[in-house]
Amino acid sequence: MVLTADEPLSSIKKSFLLYYLRILFTVSKIIYISDNMEKIKKKFRIDHDFLKAIKRLIATLNEAGYECFMVGGSVRDMLLGMEVYDFDFATNAKPEKVVELFNHVVPTGIKHGTVTVLFGKKAFEVTTYRCDGKYFDGRRPENITYSETLEEDVARRDFTINGLAYDFEHEEVIDYVGGLKDLNEGIIRTIGSAIDRLNEDGLRSYRACRFTAKLNFIIEKNSFEAIKKTLHVSEKVSVERVREELMKMLETDKPSIGIENMRHSGLLKIALPELQQCFGVPQNKYHKYDVYYHNIYSCDAAPKNQPYIRLAALFHDIGKVATRRTGSDGDGTFYNHEMVGGRITESIMKRLKFSNDDISKTVNLVMNHMFHYTDDWNDGAVRRFMRKVGIENIQDLIQLRLADRRGNGSRDGIPAPITELCERIEKVIADENAITVKDLEITGYDVMKHFKVEPGPVIGIILNELLEIVLDHPEHNNKDYLIAEAENLFSEAVEKAKLVRKTRKQTE
Repeated sequence: MVLTADEPLSSIKKSFLLYYLRILFTVSKIIYISDNMEKIKKKFRIDHDFLKAIKRLIATLNEAGYECFMVGGSVRDMLLGMEVYDFDFATNAKPEKVVELFNHVVPTGIKHGTVTVLFGKKAFEVTTYRCDGKYFDGRRPENITYSETLEEDVARRDFTINGLAYDFEHEEVIDYVGGLKDLNEGIIRTIGSAIDRLNEDGLRSYRACRFTAKLNFIIEKNSFEAIKKTLHVSEKVSVERVREELMKMLETDKPSIGIENMRHSGLLKIALPELQQCFGVPQNKYHKYDVYYHNIYSCDAAPKNQPYIRLAALFHDIGKVATRRTGSDGDGTFYNHEMVGGRITESIMKRLKFSNDDISKTVNLVMNHMFHYTDDWNDGAVRRFMRKVGIENIQDLIQLRLADRRGNGSRDGIPAPITELCERIEKVIADENAITVKDLEITGYDVMKHFKVEPGPVIGIILNELLEIVLDHPEHNNKDYLIAEAENLFSEAVEKAKLVRKTRKQTE
């Protein structure tokens, strides 16, 4: 069939031409995939036991007459050569059918077509192809309808690099949205209209910023502009989800990349306004960067596998905004900024609904990061430092201090005083010196029994006074000596306890 420019296309000719072009496009895609598949497969890093379970999952659905493809972030990470332990699958089987086909299924999100199939301790989320209804709350569709094809299912997803699918049976990557090209070029781009995608779900903007840190990708221009234009939707995201995105970002190689994208887009002002306020606040001659950049670069420098040290590093100088003063030499001073920063850190973490334990640990690190060790410290001073910080937090605090130093921009390495302090701490631990009241060879019960008194403030006062003695003289940590000292302390402790009670009544 020959078509000329002058000949109008009949409906039959048009149909034939469209059919021909579709075949040509499909063939070219298959050729592209075939040429690159061997190179791609070499990157795959899937645990052998996981792979066996995955093939069982797919085979069961295929044998029942259904499709099943791995989709989303697991495909993206697999193609990038990352280890994958979290797998998502899409199928044209309805959730009820999936439940029927497998022995162990959890209806985790059955309302939205998702169930979790279990093979021993291995869990796989399986979601039925679907189209989403309208989004009214900026997070979830009001309703869903099941669709017939993988292509329709992919069209509802967030970013092209997350819109890829993998066919284990034919060992092919399926790409309807240009995800492979964007993956190769390091681009984060929404599927379809950027405004529509980000208006649907405010969390997607946070995810885009996190992916820049995780993958070292850039956000495509239209998608980035859409983040700025949909901040009102991002404001609706629950604090729990914001916290999750933040903690995932802190597990990346360079969290500062994602945080910078949050700042430039306006997300940081919503999620962490206290950190945003650090931007442009100058420091002093000892620092290369302003308070904001010093915080985020210190975060980068903290251990990647220790997210709460990184969180403390991100917030460690956040109190400098409120405490900055100009000294007589014109340079900045920040007296007591660690204490103010600790209170701000506590406020932020409570707002984001961190656990009390995580808040306590992070605030402790922020408040103690300015410790100043010198040769003048005697052994008692070292033990008091350990008591104040907590033995279990010493290593984390040292790591924070080193990250603070590297984030300065002009320093690196481990300074000699820090090395000496660590050696002295190790010796205290090896010598099994008492550091806390619990380490004393006397208990609160011993004190109550000896003096025939009821539980109350006097017991704690005596034990803490005894600990002060033992911190300076570890050799005195024996029961007979401590009981004798308790007798010397008892009368004074009773008076202090009375004062405590009186003060409490006055404050009530």
